[in-house]
Amino acid sequence: MERASIETAIKLIIAEIHNKLSEAARIAKAAEACVQNGAIAEGIEISMDIEQLIYEAGRLQDAASLLGRMKRDQN
Repeated sequence: MERASIETAIKLIIAEIHNKLSEAARIAKAAEACVQNGAIAEGIEISMDIEQLIYEAGRLQDAASLLGRMKRDQN
């Protein structure tokens, strides 16, 4: 894989990680608001959507790390 292609892929991956974690933060804020207003069960239910986003962000980070190692190995 060419160096420029790797750099482009890493940029796209990092942007997607940011998107997923921003969405997770929005969900966490909504869950917190529910819990603060006494709707504990609803807050927990809402917060369950965070799990998949964090999982996906983690796998994307794994991919970015792998591409970073590939880029270093090209030098």
